[in-house]
Amino acid sequence: DMSQKHHTWKEQAPWLSALVNAVGTGVPAKGFPVVAAGQAAGWNPPRCGVPDPPALTDGQNGRNRQKRFVLSGGRWDKTDLTYKIIRFPWQLVKAKVRRTIEEALKVWSDVTPLTFTEVQEGRADIVIDFTRYWHGDNLPFDGPGGILAHAFFPKTHREGDVHFDYDETWTIGNNLGTDLLQVAAHEFGHVLGLQHTAVSKSLMSPFYIFRYPLSLSEDDKQGIQYLYGKPSPDPDPTPTQPAELPQPHLETNEITNVEAVQPDACDTTFDAASTIRGELFFFKSRYVWRLRAGKLQDGYPALASRHWQGIPSSVDATFEDPLGNIWFFQDSQYWIYDGERRVSGPTPIMELGLPASPVQAALVWGAEKNKIYIFSRGNYWRFNPHRRQVDNIYPRAMADWRGVPQEIDAAFQDEFGFAYFLRGRDYWKFDPVQVKVLEGYPRQISQDFFSCSPSS
Repeated sequence: DMSQKHHTWKEQAPWLSALVNAVGTGVPAKGFPVVAAGQAAGWNPPRCGVPDPPALTDGQNGRNRQKRFVLSGGRWDKTDLTYKIIRFPWQLVKAKVRRTIEEALKVWSDVTPLTFTEVQEGRADIVIDFTRYWHGDNLPFDGPGGILAHAFFPKTHREGDVHFDYDETWTIGNNLGTDLLQVAAHEFGHVLGLQHTAVSKSLMSPFYIFRYPLSLSEDDKQGIQYLYGKPSPDPDPTPTQPAELPQPHLETNEITNVEAVQPDACDTTFDAASTIRGELFFFKSRYVWRLRAGKLQDGYPALASRHWQGIPSSVDATFEDPLGNIWFFQDSQYWIYDGERRVSGPTPIMELGLPASPVQAALVWGAEKNKIYIFSRGNYWRFNPHRRQVDNIYPRAMADWRGVPQEIDAAFQDEFGFAYFLRGRDYWKFDPVQVKVLEGYPRQISQDFFSCSPSS
């Protein structure tokens, strides 16, 4: 049965948003009738074209067995795989597509012994193509919307083939179109031997829902490790924990490396803070804290170099620009990263039209992330990331930000449009409508962001 050997993924997000608009407002959304909520619940949203595996039942009492990962029946007989990209989507720069494909494969190699190496000539195990309509496998694409991609399982006649619909609006890191990273990672799961899972919020769930940051569920992880095992131990692991420090009651002539001591979020100031990929990061010395939906993630604080190799030993300011590039500033230099890959730097900040004095903070402002402000010594500049120049070499005064201190350590914007300015251990919340700091501020950073006890 050919349908058991391929995977097609239909776009869900636009369909759902249109349906929610129709049901929630009583006004017909374009192309959808007004329906009652009960009727809507009975609809089957667009989804993968491969039939889901039948639910297994317990022969004694008929109850469904525990939901878990499902295997296609095939796996690769080796762990070192090659891949090749034949054609690229027209909307995206080739270098970014390559990095996104690499990142999507890394999701799987991080938890297995698998390795993936790109080749540009000759044969490859995984062949990636962006193509249109009829393209030689009897599984035609259908233009914008509908079917997004399909992939072939191991041990089938076209094992390793991954096809993306060229006519989709492919994007990276946002929901303005179809996110290539998420679709690619899902398809690679099939190429490696995973079927769909009934476990919600798994990457191998049949439905496309834009969700950042991309990560594997425990079900995805168990499935791929069932096929290929756990990652091989690093023969020369890099220690992620600081070296054991001398005991305070013992005499020693060793000099303690101050940076080896992890700072305590309840008892420190911060060098920088920024919203990156929808998560909030706080920086101090070489360390970073990562908050998702207001919750500190396990394993943090961690060395910032764990995410961004080559990052300076401390960061004065950071921001993510509208293209998804991450900028770091230290002293009179800056670095640019695309995800975790360094693109440029160190580069003198004077090339941006800024004075050589250190940048103290950077703020991405506005719903479209199209306004970027850089702060230094009681002044600020509006910065254009596309031209990589400030709009005017002459700064404006901090007095424009009513209620914000003259000197600040960091700044960021939340998902609701409020700006936060940090100084010392306090922060000020700035209202974009009233264009001033809200009543009741400053408040303590440690208390509101890290659930620490109030300090006197």
